[in-house]
Amino acid sequence: MAAVNSRGAAPKQDRSRATRQRLLESAVTCLAEHGWTGSTVTVVAEHAGVSRGAAQHHFPTREDLFTAAVEHVAEERSKELRALPTPPDTRAAVEMLIGLCTGPLFRAALQLWVAASNEPQLGPRVTALETRMGRETHRMAVELLGADEAVPGVRETVQGLLDMARGLGLANLLTDDSVRRERVVAQWARLVGDVLPGRHVA
Repeated sequence: MAAVNSRGAAPKQDRSRATRQRLLESAVTCLAEHGWTGSTVTVVAEHAGVSRGAAQHHFPTREDLFTAAVEHVAEERSKELRALPTPPDTRAAVEMLIGLCTGPLFRAALQLWVAASNEPQLGPRVTALETRMGRETHRMAVELLGADEAVPGVRETVQGLLDMARGLGLANLLTDDSVRRERVVAQWARLVGDVLPGRHVA
């Protein structure tokens, strides 16, 4: 528990950290719900319950705020998944990986990617962020699947699974694609299970 001063208030550093955390989480929520155009620093600050000045103290520019937000939430999601026990079968692992592309974080990241294609000041930052996130997601997939990339075809199979997951995420943006997704997940689990030695498919 954080120490408090004689007046019962949390230390300034803790308050600052809590404010930053709220801003990052609110930025992802706003980006997922309102898109790049509707997600200004003011909108995020209001959602987080802080002043615009406080938001700009932590993140001087809009680009700083949203790239940091997507990276932060992706890192937190990665930590949560890494803390889970290895799935007992390939299908469970495939479902977990596809789940990364069907939630608010994927929607927020997609909005950021689209904006980066039209905003010169945003493009290089998002490209660098996507490269880091892509490597981390691939590493996480290898761990969840227990894959040995020294075996021919395994690396390509893992990457193909991640590319397919993004496609399913895009299909799910406008309509509920859960029924079709279930069939695709089952088929991909069988394909991955055929390529990865020793993996069980439920």
